[in-house]
Amino acid sequence: MVVLSVKRFGIPAMDEDRLIDIETKMAHQEQLLSELNDALTDQQAQISRLESLCQSLIDRLKSLGEHADPSGDERPPHY
Repeated sequence: MVVLSVKRFGIPAMDEDRLIDIETKMAHQEQLLSELNDALTDQQAQISRLESLCQSLIDRLKSLGEHADPSGDERPPHY
């Protein structure tokens, strides 16, 4: 973070303190924004993996359904 000496521009010390406070808050917000971006990126990667896993499970269930014996679902004759 670059802090300019505002005294040479004729800015009173109270305003200089305010400027430093604003710059500090801005630096913290930039750090938080970076952390939130990282978390969002990680979550998107996890969602993509879960979507892929769900699609694989759906395909597997469909495959099992195609190979199932349709007569296996019928009730035995003595019922």
